[in-house]
Amino acid sequence: MSAVLDPSVLDALRGYDSPTLSNAIELFDVRPRDEGYMRHDVRCMFPDLPRIVGYAATATMRARGTGGGYDPDALTTHVQAVPGPRIVVVQDLDDEPAHGALWGEVMATMFTRLECLGAVTDGSVRDLDEAREMGFHFFARAVSVSHGYARVEGAGEPVTVGGLRVDPGDLLHADKHGVLQIPAEIAAELPAAADRVMAAEQEFIGWVSSPEFDPAQLPQRRNKMKDAFTR
Repeated sequence: MSAVLDPSVLDALRGYDSPTLSNAIELFDVRPRDEGYMRHDVRCMFPDLPRIVGYAATATMRARGTGGGYDPDALTTHVQAVPGPRIVVVQDLDDEPAHGALWGEVMATMFTRLECLGAVTDGSVRDLDEAREMGFHFFARAVSVSHGYARVEGAGEPVTVGGLRVDPGDLLHADKHGVLQIPAEIAAELPAAADRVMAAEQEFIGWVSSPEFDPAQLPQRRNKMKDAFTR
């Protein structure tokens, strides 16, 4: 598991949207620019809810076949071993996934009490009105009318959701744009980097929108903006 950060770092990260933080992460050259976030097929169900930042608790599930039943005890036990705040990340092992929803009103209520902010899955969810009302975020591939034979298959192991490998304890930021993995080793430095990114972008946008705009200066101005995106 990643190191637990001071809560003030998480509070600061929550002040930025995921595209801004994604740009800021690029400044540190700790991973390729096309990695570290989930694909578009895992989408935010409640884009009007606030951003969430938390540590990943992980599980796998299935909804086809009769399996061993609904029993989520392995996941509830694992969740309590992960530092809070928590985001539950569940890989749907069915072929094809999203046939039945593990996450609905009952699970959202239970995991809210376990200090979880939301669930991220490449499966499906349901009971949208109830989950949204309690402020529990859903990020999912699809919405389903049924839970089928939904059950937890395992908990506390690495999962792959939306093309992103997530280990227990990974730091995640999620909002209406999607789910972003935050490298713990640079997390405390990201707010200042994000401020530099925003300042450079706004200077460029301000010039483009001003009476001083000159298309002939675009290459120079763009390069100036890019130069600001350095540590």
